[in-house]
Amino acid sequence: MKLFFSIFCSFLVSVLSGAGIAMATGLPAFETTAVLFSASFIPLNSLGFIAQSGVYKEVWTKEVEKRLSSLGEGTFLDGIKDYSQHVAAVGDEMQVIHLTYFGIHPDVLINNTTYPIAIKEQDGEDIPIALDKYQTTATPITDDELYAVSYDKMGLTKETHAEAILEWKIQKSIHALAPSSETSTMPVLVTTGEDDGTGRKRLVWADLVRFKKAIDKLGVPKKGRRLVLCSDHENDLLELDPKFKDQYFEPVAGKVYNRLGFEFYSYMANPYFSPATKTKLSFGAIPTDTDREASVFFRVNRAAKANGWTKMYHSKASTGSANST
Repeated sequence: MKLFFSIFCSFLVSVLSGAGIAMATGLPAFETTAVLFSASFIPLNSLGFIAQSGVYKEVWTKEVEKRLSSLGEGTFLDGIKDYSQHVAAVGDEMQVIHLTYFGIHPDVLINNTTYPIAIKEQDGEDIPIALDKYQTTATPITDDELYAVSYDKMGLTKETHAEAILEWKIQKSIHALAPSSETSTMPVLVTTGEDDGTGRKRLVWADLVRFKKAIDKLGVPKKGRRLVLCSDHENDLLELDPKFKDQYFEPVAGKVYNRLGFEFYSYMANPYFSPATKTKLSFGAIPTDTDREASVFFRVNRAAKANGWTKMYHSKASTGSANST
């Protein structure tokens, strides 16, 4: 019955379709109907690309998966005073921020009986700080990609260029906040824990206490003391005694609670130092087997940040290359 019904339906559709085609084109109705009726018995899969158009379906979500970056870990910059509004430009290349430094405090007199009171000059010293300039390589976009792809490749390209620059700016900032070497006003201490198997000595809590004592003796104010732990040092503290860890670590985020007067942060791209000379490697330098990634201390009140101008360049291939700065 199913076969008979299918044949009857095919015959009926062929007659109606053949009659319509014949009237529209002037072809013989009988021959046209016979051809359509015969074609209805051809298996659908043997029609090649015609069958495929009815079988395969494609869904375009207009979404693009991007590489996740670690920009969210740059929170050690939170709370640092932003001087972006004071950035002055010299031409289109140099961007400079000017700070004024007063290196001395006025003397405090107690129960003074001597007049007139002595004068102590406080001339502000201008400290011009040139901002780094960041540029990215050009990304070509073809006409087909610009007009035919299912997502906004131009917008995506702009976003990835901006994220790449921001990631390098954060890495450069933690490098700049670290001292170049040990000085009389900034100690650089070497960790004293057990060897982790690579020749590196682990960070122990006693090292943090030792550093606190050193900056206490230097008279560093306690407000705004910030310590940015590198990955090795953070993991060293996480591997301490479980009772100790439960007391000093936030269990979900695995972050060190603020202790010893320090605001603890962590970052995965801290600068490297030479333990032998206690000097910082230049930015971008490849560390040797004896160099170690360092944790960085700074005071929020004595740090500054600023963003200069951002420009986006794009041009047609016929007129030249494009780049983003």
